[in-house]
Amino acid sequence: MSTPAGTRRRADAVRNRQLALDAATALMAEPGVSLTVEVIARKAGLGAATVVRAFGCKDALLDAAVSRLLDPVVRRARELIAETTPTRALHVFLRELIAFQAAHHAVNDQLGGLDLPATTALRADLVGAVEEMIDGARREGTVRTDIDPAVTTTLLGETALAVARAQPSCPELVEAYLTVLLDGLRPR
Repeated sequence: MSTPAGTRRRADAVRNRQLALDAATALMAEPGVSLTVEVIARKAGLGAATVVRAFGCKDALLDAAVSRLLDPVVRRARELIAETTPTRALHVFLRELIAFQAAHHAVNDQLGGLDLPATTALRADLVGAVEEMIDGARREGTVRTDIDPAVTTTLLGETALAVARAQPSCPELVEAYLTVLLDGLRPR
């Protein structure tokens, strides 16, 4: 009799973990929401203790949720590198990055100081992909070489985040921001 009960608990634990992960992911799309265990648990329809049991701590839960969001972004960056020119990849990726950041405010707003190893690794992969795009665009002659590549990467990332936070009212405005930014990076 203990086997079926153990199996049921395991199935419940898996379900609860998924509910908490789905709730945390959904909350990251809501501006101004505090990502506390209590808020995540309420959104998931679970108790806070159940959420903690499922992940061990808030950091682990947020790491899993952010990783789930970032993984497709990193894969998309790699796809663009493989499919098109570095200059085109950079332009398309920045547009998509702005849309992603606009849709997930809490990813950047509330994660400082947390222990997020999977997220940290994915962010490093993402920076690496953007650096690869920039290096390729520099070789193509479409991005200036007189600015340090790390500065260029930071400039692009911070500008994309600023545009996303501004929540432009139309896609044309996003394109205008990108045009001005990328024109400023063209060699003189």
